[in-house]
Amino acid sequence: DPDYEAHDWPDDYWPDAPAPPDAAAWDDCVAQVQSDQAALCDLVTDETLDLYDTVPSSDEHTYLREAMLVADHNAYHIGQIVTVRRQLGLWPPSSDAE
Repeated sequence: DPDYEAHDWPDDYWPDAPAPPDAAAWDDCVAQVQSDQAALCDLVTDETLDLYDTVPSSDEHTYLREAMLVADHNAYHIGQIVTVRRQLGLWPPSSDAE
């Protein structure tokens, strides 16, 4: 995004409230995450883009580096969600459990 402007840390990275106000807000958040993931997948599979080029908002970071950071970041948080769901007993039973 050529119009990208860096945000202030940490103020611009945290929501105003600790939890979504309702189910619709949660659904909107999930949809945005899915949309962002799809956009990243489109970006890294675009054969016209050299993943070793630097992103326009950086003098040193490549598209590949940024994609790997997103993948690593998301994997970490997915692991947290899985762990919490298991601890709360909210994980579906294994399909081979009898």
